[in-house]
Amino acid sequence: MRIVDLSAASWRKSSYSNQDGGACLEVSDDFDALVPVRDSKHIAGPVIIFPATGWASFVSALQRGELSA
Repeated sequence: MRIVDLSAASWRKSSYSNQDGGACLEVSDDFDALVPVRDSKHIAGPVIIFPATGWASFVSALQRGELSA
């Protein structure tokens, strides 16, 4: 298992997030091959790290409407 130092990571919320906080995810764009994801309400909580290619495929599928809740 690879350990990733996230101490200097900058995080961003989706532009679809509301100002109340709600159920939002934050991602970091600071890593070339990885996309760390965390819950915006629990910033000190766990982080899930996805391969960048897998994250890009997931986001593309969402944008095309291929995934639904």
